[in-house]
Amino acid sequence: MSVKVIGANGQISLGKQFAGRQVLVEEQEPGVWLVRTATVVPDNERWLHQPQAAADLARALEWTRSNAGSDVDSIAVMNKIANAPD
Repeated sequence: MSVKVIGANGQISLGKQFAGRQVLVEEQEPGVWLVRTATVVPDNERWLHQPQAAADLARALEWTRSNAGSDVDSIAVMNKIANAPD
């Protein structure tokens, strides 16, 4: 336990090891706060954390392990891209 002083701007320092971290601050009762480090997931990325997305990603990673990349057709692909209509 340590004693911290709340500055004139309403802030306290928790130490450099927490610099840049996001935290949840819960006021449990007047004068009592619970501060917990947290990882916040933006709404538009929440789907990535769903079981189906995780399964799809695992399947895709397994496919890449089983199918080595090759640049055999790279010139043909680049020509096709270069000649594609806008």
